[in-house]
Amino acid sequence: MKIVSIADVKKYLSAYLRDTSSGPFIITRNGRPAGVLLPMEDEEEIERLVLAYSPRLQALLNASREGIEETGGVDHEAFWEDVASVGE
Repeated sequence: MKIVSIADVKKYLSAYLRDTSSGPFIITRNGRPAGVLLPMEDEEEIERLVLAYSPRLQALLNASREGIEETGGVDHEAFWEDVASVGE
């Protein structure tokens, strides 16, 4: 992983974007990590990245995990029976 200053990124953004094909860049401000410049192959990858950092999605996933821990979740057959009944 390459480390670059925010000042350099401001000056040479086009070059850094082109060079992300070789991997991400850690962007520093005053010598401390401030961000990451990542390569993006397609729109799905962008969507996955945005969702991974979504507070709403993280809260939903955490609530789901807690529910599974408390109740033991739903077994495989019951899940698919519920799915089938939705379409009826």
